[in-house]
Amino acid sequence: MKKLAVLISDTGTGTNLQAIIDAIKNKKLKAEIVSVISSSEKAYGLQRAKKYNISTIVVSKKDNLKMILEKRRIDFIILAGWKLIIPKTFVDGFKNKILNLHPGLIPDVLDGVVKNPDGTPGLWNRGKLTNIAIQNFLDKKSTYAGSTVHFLSEEFDFGKVLNRCFEKILHGDTVESLYTRLKKKENKIYVEVLMKLCNE
Repeated sequence: MKKLAVLISDTGTGTNLQAIIDAIKNKKLKAEIVSVISSSEKAYGLQRAKKYNISTIVVSKKDNLKMILEKRRIDFIILAGWKLIIPKTFVDGFKNKILNLHPGLIPDVLDGVVKNPDGTPGLWNRGKLTNIAIQNFLDKKSTYAGSTVHFLSEEFDFGKVLNRCFEKILHGDTVESLYTRLKKKENKIYVEVLMKLCNE
């Protein structure tokens, strides 16, 4: 049974966390969430975790997160809205074990471009998070929005791509309407990636 730690923030509602919890409960995902960790006591995901008796930890910048996770012998670290900077030593210490979800279409190589389903270039949204990234899809008049699950690397918003999803942008879409649809696909691909990593 693989051990997971889910790192969250107070900006989201914890839908990725809930999707992982549901997949475990429904026996689709052979894993255990050992800890849900946040840098803020206000993170809504902490309430979700407590509802299922999952251990929660609130850390500050002073805490040694690497040591906390090593002590719990975590197999995979799931970033689900985590906002604190992750240092190089942390990435090196958990190579190919830190999964991140980015609201953009990360290419397979640094100078590459992902193609949307209609053949147009997909937007990487490098350096842009959450609503700002979604607004960028709209501002640039992209035909599709998309998100990428990848292993975290030292390169910002980059790493080995594990899965992607696309959502067609509709006339009249707002950040809220587009992100609501995209999040459902994000939840799905995050679980699919974990199933591939944990169920073998």
